[in-house]
Amino acid sequence: MKINIAVIGAGSWGTTLANLLAGNGYPVTLWCYEEDLAERIQQVRINDLYLPGVQLSKNLQVTSNLKSAVSTKQLVLFVTPSQVTRRVLEQALPDLLPQALIVSASKGIENDSLMLLSQVFEDLLPEQMHRQLGFLSGPSFAKEVSVGMPTAVVVAARDMVVAEEIQKIFSTENFRVYTHNDIIGVELGGAMKNVIALAAGVADGLGFGHNTRAALITRGLTEMTRLGMKLGGAAETFAGLAGMGDLVLTCTGDLSRNRSVGIELGKGRKIEEILGGMQMVAEGVQTTLSAYQLADKLGVEVPIIEQMYLLLYQDKDPHQAVSDLMSRNLKAEAV
Repeated sequence: MKINIAVIGAGSWGTTLANLLAGNGYPVTLWCYEEDLAERIQQVRINDLYLPGVQLSKNLQVTSNLKSAVSTKQLVLFVTPSQVTRRVLEQALPDLLPQALIVSASKGIENDSLMLLSQVFEDLLPEQMHRQLGFLSGPSFAKEVSVGMPTAVVVAARDMVVAEEIQKIFSTENFRVYTHNDIIGVELGGAMKNVIALAAGVADGLGFGHNTRAALITRGLTEMTRLGMKLGGAAETFAGLAGMGDLVLTCTGDLSRNRSVGIELGKGRKIEEILGGMQMVAEGVQTTLSAYQLADKLGVEVPIIEQMYLLLYQDKDPHQAVSDLMSRNLKAEAV
């Protein structure tokens, strides 16, 4: 029996995943925050704002009414920006089925609370629903998934039966889903790679080459692993799809919003000006603040993230940030 699915968030990734699930034959309701956009998508079957040029499945319906979106749905997928996920989940909570699978494909660390999104979901959902939670991450540009390019991702859950059920629902011949039991590692990898991608973009904007990018990716992976292990994640998770895989993608791909923001920073533009001209959210900007504060709170050394924090929030000069990274005390390479 085909279950009914709600996808909460009609950005490029939310629309792509909703269309993928609808293409698998599931009745899908996509919740869109903007009422006018929801009406337009429903009529023309294209999300012209966030996923232009991609025809949407006939199995996909669109609404701006959150209550009607989540009511009676056996699976609810949240693809909201990380900093509004708590608010949207709070609003949806009264209408969620107690037995519904809850999946998050958002990537970030909540500002102020410094919670991973898994902790936000567990904070709000009743304890009996915690084993129904799954977290989807991995190297996946929405545009490439939407046109059927082969992609591999990972879903983490406490209960491997739940992970395997989500795996079957999402998998297609071009979208391969692996299961995992390390929620912390999978989530933190997905969040922190955006910060390192900003740094890689800054290096590109400054005119540096492949040597610099390779160093940032490799040492950035060390910082992700170091913080992840401190939180209870497994080191090997960061060598997989949600760690190294997603990190390489976002640090090198031209479709990476975070890398694009970093490039503009490296060219000398201010962050307010860059973000003011963007339709989509670059999660790494706000995640930089929470990742830096979380690492500071836990006493974890994260020099790349620290320099990105100083650049974004203390107006540090990009050239000086690079100089300070390169002139740190010499040491052995180790996690």
